[in-house]
Amino acid sequence: MEEIRIDVTKQTPEELDLAAAHAKLIFEFNHTMPDTEAYTALIHRIFTDMGEGSIVNTPLTAIRPHCVKIGRNVVVMPGCLMMSAGGISIGDGTMIAANVQLISNNHDLYERQVITCKPVNIGKNVWIGAGATILPGVTIGDNAVVGAASVVTKDVDADTIVAGNPARVIKTIPPR
Repeated sequence: MEEIRIDVTKQTPEELDLAAAHAKLIFEFNHTMPDTEAYTALIHRIFTDMGEGSIVNTPLTAIRPHCVKIGRNVVVMPGCLMMSAGGISIGDGTMIAANVQLISNNHDLYERQVITCKPVNIGKNVWIGAGATILPGVTIGDNAVVGAASVVTKDVDADTIVAGNPARVIKTIPPR
């Protein structure tokens, strides 16, 4: 997986304008009455690639939300943090509990103004427990479960339950 490097001190005026526009949209979203036309319109302006039937609850913190793809019938509970410079993809039917952090970027150890970015890919029908953190470059397979407060540093196979810090395999989910 190729790492993308972005020097945040050398952003173009267009990139800075886009970041400011996103910050304003997210502020407005976080202060809009849920289940209204305005709420729905704002979330679709923030996440331009969002599938039908998906719900994102407030409060939301998202940096570079244009780099997030949300499938159909996804539920994102309150308090989600999306650091999206490396890209975040969330598959259909996934449930993300409260206070989950999806982090696709980090800082270079020597050049701290440079962010290093790798995508976070979350499969279909994944369940991510409250307070879990998914780190850059991680792929979570279809039907996997991430336990509450887990820190996921490595890929998670499909049909697997992981938990802990760092997350480790607890068991495999048997077929029905």
